[in-house]
Order: sequence, then C-alpha cells, then structure tokens
Amino acid sequence: MRCLLEGWKVGRCVIVGMFLSNIPTVQLSAQVGHNPGTSPYHDIALHAGPMFFVGHLGADRGKVQAGTSNALTFGARWEIPAGRSLQFQFTGAYLRGDRFIIDPRADSNSVARRTGPVKSDLAQAEVGMLLRLTGGKTWHGFAPYVGTGLGLVFDTDSPGDTTGSRYRFGSKFTLAFASGVRWYPARRVVLNADVRALFWRLKYPVSFHTPLASDGSRVIPLNERLTDWTVHPWITFGLGWTF
Repeated sequence: MRCLLEGWKVGRCVIVGMFLSNIPTVQLSAQVGHNPGTSPYHDIALHAGPMFFVGHLGADRGKVQAGTSNALTFGARWEIPAGRSLQFQFTGAYLRGDRFIIDPRADSNSVARRTGPVKSDLAQAEVGMLLRLTGGKTWHGFAPYVGTGLGLVFDTDSPGDTTGSRYRFGSKFTLAFASGVRWYPARRVVLNADVRALFWRLKYPVSFHTPLASDGSRVIPLNERLTDWTVHPWITFGLGWTF
C-alpha cells in the first residue's frame, strides 16, 4: 500500500512538470518590460559635443527702463555628460539688444527724460548643469530636463551716455534657471527647445538720486535703492550632435 502511495505522488509531480513545461514562453516573457524593437525608451549617446542655438531675450529693463533687453541672441554650448542623468554645459552667447538713455537733468514730464531705444549689445559666458528627467534614455525620442547656470555678461557695443548721468551697463554676474525638452531624431543628433529665466543686477549712478532737473525731480526717489534685480525670459532653439 505504501509503495502505491509513493508511486502516485511521483506520477502527480511528473504530470504537473509536463504541464508547466508546455506553457508558451512568449506569454511569460510578455509580462516583463518591453520588446526592444517596440520599446518607447532608447539609450542616449553619452558623449561630449557642441550645441548651436538662436533665440530671443526680453522683458525686464528695470524700474527706470535703462537696462538692456529685446535681444536677438545666438551662441554655442559645449556639453559634457557626467553620468547618465547629469550634463555640464559651457556657454558663450552674443545678445543684440537695445536700451533707453535716461537724462536726470530733464524734467520728469519731459520727453527728453527718456530717449531711445538705442543699440546695446552684450556678450555672455556661463557654466551650467543640466538634469535629464528621463535619465540616460529618451521616451519616444524626447528627453525633458531642468537646469541652472552661473555666468558673466558684459557690454560689448553700446553708445556712450551723452546725458552726463554716468550710467553704463558694465559687467554683471548672471544666474539662470532653465527648463526644456530635447528630441533625438537620430542617435547622435539632437534638437533642443529651451526656456530660461536669466537674472542680473543693474547698478544706477548717484545722479539718479540727485535733483538735477529744473522741477526738482529725481529719476529714483531717495527711499529707493540704486540697485535693481531684473529677470529676463530667454527662449532658444538649438541643434547639436555628439561625437
């Protein structure tokens, strides 16, 4: 009797094993991940390379409208990956903008108080960092990102201030916060749409606090500072590749 019982157990194990071995492996493999041929995720070529871009920088001229804005921009970035998600950027850009000239000797209601706009071109150098939100892969060819950067912007071609105010743009430190998306139509080619908020601080001359006009008015009231943080939306479109 004992031998019959043990034989039945062995037979049952053999039948179950044969049943499991005949389940199609395609059905089991379909439960995990994507077929590489149809997956929406593809690896990004993590190599250094250039990015060339054009765009527009606008908005904030400061409280007295003396700052540079409304600029056609173009430049280039050299990009170096640092792992699967991080990427360092070294940027050089030229900003062809304009500004208004302020005359503190003109009355506050005179059209001579503010004239222009006149040409005001700037150059910028920046070191930045970009974080890809999809890591080292694209999703259907797209890779959104966020980033930040620190830089320096300086006056390269701007008319002298003939009003005697002694205002000039000079050189400024810049801070940038970026967001955008990249599209990889080919493994080593990338198209980029980038939106940035670029900050710098204007510094006004003492003459803006001095009542030089015949009506005794000041360009900036005494209770306000002679410094002014301005923020500029900067939209660019770029084309790059990796080696």
